[in-house]
Amino acid sequence: MVDNSRYEVPAEKLRWVCDPEQFDFACTEDLAPLHEFIGQDRAIRAIEFGLSMEHDGYNIYLAGLTGTGKTSAAKTYIARLINEREKAGQSYHVSDWCYIYSFAYTDRPRTVELPKGMGRVFRDDIAGLLQHLKKDLAKAFSSEDYKAQRKAIIEESQVRQQEMFSRLRSEAAKKGFLIQMSQVGAALVPVKGGKALSQEDFMALGERAKKSIEKNRNDLRKDLESLFEEAQDIDRVTGEKLAESDRHLADYTISRLYDALAKKYADSADILQFLTDLKKYTLDQVDSFKSPREAKPEEAPVLSVDESRFGPDPLLPFQVNVFVDNSATEGPPIVTETNPNYVNLFGKIERKFVLGGYMSDHTMLKPGALHLANGGYLLLSAADVVTNPGVWPALKRALKTRELGIEEPFEQLGLIAPQGLRPLPIPIDVKVILIGDASLYQLLSAYDEDFWEIFKVKADFNYEVARTPDNMQSFAAFIAGCCVECELKHFDRTAVAAVMEFASRMVANQEKLSSRFAFIKELVEEAEYWARKEGANLVHGPHVSRAIEERRFRHNLPDERLREMIEDGTILIESRGSVVGQVNGLSIYSLGDIMFGKPSRITCRTFLGRGGVINIEREANLSGSTHDKGVLIMSGYLGWRYAQDAPLSLSASLCFEQSYGGVDGDSASCAELYVLLSSLADLPLRQDIAVTGSVNQRGEVQPIGGVNQKIEGFFQTCSTQGLTGTQGVMIPSRNLRNLMLRDDVVEAVRKGQFHVYAVDSVERGMEVLSGVPMGRKRKDGTYPPQSVNGRVVAQLRDMAGKLKAFQGPRSGESPTHEQSQV
Repeated sequence: MVDNSRYEVPAEKLRWVCDPEQFDFACTEDLAPLHEFIGQDRAIRAIEFGLSMEHDGYNIYLAGLTGTGKTSAAKTYIARLINEREKAGQSYHVSDWCYIYSFAYTDRPRTVELPKGMGRVFRDDIAGLLQHLKKDLAKAFSSEDYKAQRKAIIEESQVRQQEMFSRLRSEAAKKGFLIQMSQVGAALVPVKGGKALSQEDFMALGERAKKSIEKNRNDLRKDLESLFEEAQDIDRVTGEKLAESDRHLADYTISRLYDALAKKYADSADILQFLTDLKKYTLDQVDSFKSPREAKPEEAPVLSVDESRFGPDPLLPFQVNVFVDNSATEGPPIVTETNPNYVNLFGKIERKFVLGGYMSDHTMLKPGALHLANGGYLLLSAADVVTNPGVWPALKRALKTRELGIEEPFEQLGLIAPQGLRPLPIPIDVKVILIGDASLYQLLSAYDEDFWEIFKVKADFNYEVARTPDNMQSFAAFIAGCCVECELKHFDRTAVAAVMEFASRMVANQEKLSSRFAFIKELVEEAEYWARKEGANLVHGPHVSRAIEERRFRHNLPDERLREMIEDGTILIESRGSVVGQVNGLSIYSLGDIMFGKPSRITCRTFLGRGGVINIEREANLSGSTHDKGVLIMSGYLGWRYAQDAPLSLSASLCFEQSYGGVDGDSASCAELYVLLSSLADLPLRQDIAVTGSVNQRGEVQPIGGVNQKIEGFFQTCSTQGLTGTQGVMIPSRNLRNLMLRDDVVEAVRKGQFHVYAVDSVERGMEVLSGVPMGRKRKDGTYPPQSVNGRVVAQLRDMAGKLKAFQGPRSGESPTHEQSQV
């Protein structure tokens, strides 16, 4: 028999126990809250470098697991950089941006850049200008001097027209005609003896008289037409004089108003050009300011010709859209967009329904997060940016061209947008910080050739930190900071130690602590809840343990159901006795919110044939690629160990009994090799020891993941079926540092009720399970007959002989065909 005690792991090595006495504080109230980030030196240096680089493309990608403090670190070091620059006298270029009416191209609103806080001032100045224009022009056009001047121009025109008509009437009277005016125009009526000649009298005249009258009528008609043309010219000239008079008066009235604004904004060429165009527009539309029309409430709005040109509001050019207002911003803007869809990130063009159609103008342009962050910093979720339609290409284009316009999202999708504006783009200078995981960073780096050009800095956050005294002290200070920030009861030393043990279990490493502080903070809050519920003044270690257990209870319903199925015999698991070709493997169930381990029965049957090792899971399409690889590696070990002198001739079937949801991973390859050797050697394996571990082709047992959950899963099964004192789990020895078992498991091992074995090779593992030595090859190339290897070799030779005697050699078969089948 083999002494298994040398492989047994003592209880002291099954978890790291944090000694509360090592801390020099009574509770976290004695500590200063932590303002640094624990163990993230690589990421912090990358963030500092990326924030300080002002060249193109040095945007930052923060890579790491959720809860490692990526967003908090970015915001903290942005604030520190801003403070450092302010102390050094360096300033940020932060501006206000306005959209104004474009007189040259009405569908392309123009942009105006103003110093921070001046956007509103400019808008109010233009609004005040409009009010003064209305007031001063209405007053000027209602003055007596203006009315007298206008009356004089009109009277002069009327006098000239009257003189012209008087001369024509005199000429007509000399020729015997009377000019009569009617609604249809002027009529020439012949006169005789001072009376109008009737039609009968005219017909009674002689032919010569008639011809004379007609000749005179034609001559007078020509003179009359000439008179009307001349009268129209006089009206036109009069209108021009009136318009020139109005324009001159308006120019005289408003020039001082525009000159005052032009002087105020003399440094902005765009505003000076806008004021020039706006003044010209005001003079062209001066009639609108003579007598402002007050619309009655019951009147429906009617669009004039001018209104149809400038939109529903004829005073639209006087409206300024303060697109980006940084008047209330201290320092550079820091924007976090939690929903970076196309509209939220790049802005939008709003519309209103007018007279059966949609209309838009420059006042309906709304900024996006990229506009608002101009001159500062923008934090985005990388996954959201990539998955929202059209966002990633548009973001790359904006960062590469360093300008940003507002485009219709419909057009980005190939759809037609109604009455679209094309606002001029705004130059942007923004540092974009993408927050995501490492896998997405690798995908973008591999498949997007533009990614490297615009995100040159990667800040990689580690999910674990070394368990050094300094980090443990910082960890305690972090807990103190949580208590202060969330107004929680403080933690005593035992509670701090319990939280650190939980952090070590999170990363399954006795020498590390988890840096996913978001989850640590959740535990701190939940532990404080139980302390407050008990009325304790401080949070103690048992409160932390209670919080951990309560959280596990809230999520472990699937674990309980599987345990019940094992207890009532629905799932066949034996934790006593020994069986040939059967062992309890250990599987991990990862359901997102919980991960737990449970035993699975693995069986093997060997028989005559040349089929090699058959993986039933693979044949049923229930096996993952990693599991298939583990089976093939196991076959390689068989060939290396037992087919050096002769080819293997066997058929074997491996199966995960009662497995219907698929199997993946190579952590069962050791167990599968054990049951195969057991079946070949006809040696029973202990059912009270569950097995986990992967194997390589040299028979070395390799570490696996989820070791704590696997051990605890089998412990629960054994506890349900009754602890015998011989039950346990066999794990790879390279997993010893990953052990952070629950207190109940450790206590059971300490009392001898449960055992944990650690092996580094298949040979030692087989000895633990079978109690029979593996056996070393002797000088003559044989193994001891009663050893595991001796039994296996004997069985393989016996099967090869029987197969040869029964079937005979295959024609044309290569000598190593059986080995290749394995």
